[in-house]
Amino acid sequence: MADAKVIPFDDDRSRTGAATPRPGRRRPLLGGGARRRNGEGAVSPLPGPQAPDAAAPEAAEGGAEVETGGGGDWERRIAGGLAFLRRRITGEYEVDEFGYDEELTDQVLMSLLRPLYGNYFRVEVKGIENIPSEGGALVVANHSGVLPLDGLMMQVAVHDNHPAGRHLRLLAADLVFMLPVVNELARKAGHTLACAEDAERLLQRGEVVGVMPEGFKGIGKPFSERYKLQRFGRGGFVSTALRAGAPIVPCSIVGAEEIYPMIGNAKTLARVLGIPYFPITPTFPWLGPLGALPLPTKWTIQFGEPIPTDGFPPEAAEDPMLMFNLTDQVREQIQHTLYKLLVQRRSVFF
Repeated sequence: MADAKVIPFDDDRSRTGAATPRPGRRRPLLGGGARRRNGEGAVSPLPGPQAPDAAAPEAAEGGAEVETGGGGDWERRIAGGLAFLRRRITGEYEVDEFGYDEELTDQVLMSLLRPLYGNYFRVEVKGIENIPSEGGALVVANHSGVLPLDGLMMQVAVHDNHPAGRHLRLLAADLVFMLPVVNELARKAGHTLACAEDAERLLQRGEVVGVMPEGFKGIGKPFSERYKLQRFGRGGFVSTALRAGAPIVPCSIVGAEEIYPMIGNAKTLARVLGIPYFPITPTFPWLGPLGALPLPTKWTIQFGEPIPTDGFPPEAAEDPMLMFNLTDQVREQIQHTLYKLLVQRRSVFF
């Protein structure tokens, strides 16, 4: 398969300038999702139900109406699908230096996640307008659920609900990029390694970046500690936001804690397998693969009011007391919203 085209950093379609990429590490970064959605460099949609053509003839000679059959719709869908496959085979599609494939994400990966998002977890989104319509922003969320499905659902929530059509670029742990298949899919979906350098470059390029500072401590905590936030690290995400001058958007996710109620942890087996934990739930591993199915809980994702960082001086990113205070502020806001949403919900499943 041919290599995909790459948009260089100095392309006229890019939003702003950026630091020179490290030699031999990655390829140049593509412009943000907002630009692509405004028409420049836009990708062709997969075939699907199309709106009626407003320019189609409404009447034939003598005023008689022209009846159009469904054959044309199927022809367009088939042609669109073949064109999509041709671009994948020939490499006539674009990726950024992190491997993000916007066309594949929009037309395939999001389509695969939507049934889980809309029909299974029935996600309700609140406060999506708190994510800026343009420019960089850092979304900071709680993490839970044994498997990181909450990050994927948050990505769909931003992609499908933000009025400006923004894309969420998630920062993921090293383990994600060590797993076969998962590694490739994660990069195609726009995820990148959770390091300050990558996060800062994405923010400076005007991307919406998502981070879950609890890490494995959050998704691997026992069910008895559900909705109790773990430590938010040393405040590295705050330092990154300060350097980029990007606002911090707190995000609270309710519903993910109950999809895999973790009642135990086989630590010895986890060490043998080289994973952070080996969960034991009421259904796993007792029911085998069937026990790996998540429970169909009802989710709510709420984006809080952004915390601005552009008013601080450049040296503020090196001030440990300021980073501690801002980290604590973000953590407390997320925790307070979690408690409020828990009080408001009627049931775990409805």
